[in-house]
Amino acid sequence: MDRRQLREALRAAGVPDAHYEISGCPGGQPPHEGYYLAQREGEWIVGVRERGRREVLETFADESRACAWLYERLTDESPLPSRLIATEMDELMHDSEGIERRAQEQLERALAESRRGTRHDPPTGGHRAVPTRGAPMSPRSFRPHRHRPPSRTTTSGRTSS
Repeated sequence: MDRRQLREALRAAGVPDAHYEISGCPGGQPPHEGYYLAQREGEWIVGVRERGRREVLETFADESRACAWLYERLTDESPLPSRLIATEMDELMHDSEGIERRAQEQLERALAESRRGTRHDPPTGGHRAVPTRGAPMSPRSFRPHRHRPPSRTTTSGRTSS
């Protein structure tokens, strides 16, 4: 699939043009927030634009894989994360030290596994993840759902306003 076929497929799937921008494909105003697909220095970049900043999520060696990856994200029908209820929010606010301690423990375990070479990561499928700067984002936390605006998630994976 190339970028023109991607645009046609997204329109056929009912994904609003306002959720994405595909460079080199005419069609409406670029979204203020949403996914983008662009070619840069021989690589295909898929990322998100949020609050005027562009964040790279993935890079690909070829256009077809980049288009397929973006299509999957924009047509994913899985439910969006739910909002925190008041008691969950209160618990998070009062247990910040515990959350930080558990995160540090998980990081130390992962680093130890990495040094021992015991960690088995799944194959990347021909693309590599690119770390982002600033607030951490993931493809799952910034996923415009069909006919819904992009949502933000908390560190617990739940939607916030």
